[in-house]
Amino acid sequence: MHNLKKSLLGVATLATAFVLPVGLLGGAPAVAKPDGPSGAAAGWQPKTLRQAAPDGFVIGTAVAGGGHHLDMPYPDPFPNDRRYRHLVGKEFSSVSPENQMKWEFIHPEQDTYNFAPADAIVKFARQHGQQVRGHTLLWHSQNPAWLEQGDFTAEELRAILRDHITTVVGRYAGQIDQWDVANEIFDDAGNLRTTDNIWIRELGAGIIADAFRWAHEADPDALLFFNDYNVESIGPKSNAYYALVQQLLADGVPVHGFSVQGHLSTRYGFPGDLQANLQRFSDLGLSTAVTELDVRMDLPAAGASPTPAQLAQQADYYQRFLEACLAVEGCDSFTLWGFTDKYSWVPVFFPTEGSATVMTEDFERKPAYDALLATLAAARS
Repeated sequence: MHNLKKSLLGVATLATAFVLPVGLLGGAPAVAKPDGPSGAAAGWQPKTLRQAAPDGFVIGTAVAGGGHHLDMPYPDPFPNDRRYRHLVGKEFSSVSPENQMKWEFIHPEQDTYNFAPADAIVKFARQHGQQVRGHTLLWHSQNPAWLEQGDFTAEELRAILRDHITTVVGRYAGQIDQWDVANEIFDDAGNLRTTDNIWIRELGAGIIADAFRWAHEADPDALLFFNDYNVESIGPKSNAYYALVQQLLADGVPVHGFSVQGHLSTRYGFPGDLQANLQRFSDLGLSTAVTELDVRMDLPAAGASPTPAQLAQQADYYQRFLEACLAVEGCDSFTLWGFTDKYSWVPVFFPTEGSATVMTEDFERKPAYDALLATLAAARS
């Protein structure tokens, strides 16, 4: 399918050739494709990430909105920033709601669902020929107060979760391609979150399998994933998922995929065994995906610009992450957790770090963008 070429020599040169000015161009959602059986006409060069991606490989972004954005001194990005929204449609073939499908946003009161923001994203994706990744159904964080502070019996909690999954997944059946069903259920030592995850704490580990079953019943065609951070390498946390997946598959639970988030920092080394880790989950028959990639770096002061060396290291991390995914059969979905520093979550949660995305606050392309563009183009040729 999209196996990476054995050699990517010349990628850096290719990246330079693809540097193009970013402007607010006319917004045709269709992606122009080159002629020829290989998808590469003579002299044709991709101008966007989605144009460069090999057939069957989707390049995605989180759609900024909700969550911390509501506390920032700007309007909610997706509904209000026309240039941002234009680039979401132009550059990407997949979108993930950043916060708009999380419990606190989509289910703010026990008897109330807030579907409008998520509906808008799904409608936008349909208009722009994009896939949608649903995020997320069972998580320990960003739950509404009525749920976390409610006095529910175990039977009532189980019914609440089942109703939520059935309602949300069912609403978007046939429109969402992949769901992060269980998100961040293990700690870094590989132990289930039995303290801070209300579902596991109150209902036991068996609720994880039930969540996958209920999601599958609501939309039999959607691929259902585990999703987590710090699982890029082979270690206690990813090993815990590896063991759990094997158990669930043996029990006939409809688990279809394993995804790594990829919130990296240049403070730390690159996870060199990423490809091997993805491959072992692929060998179990699962799809794999990259769902939330960004690469933050230390900055000398708020608003300061990174050095050329920092930008080069960041580009290297982005490129190597993409190469690892491309090299694994079935790793067909690669999502950036935002593409512009203007709306990045990183400075809010990591005050001394920033510049984590592939475009500046003014939507100028960084070397990281060029590296992704060149790597995708090399993989499709």
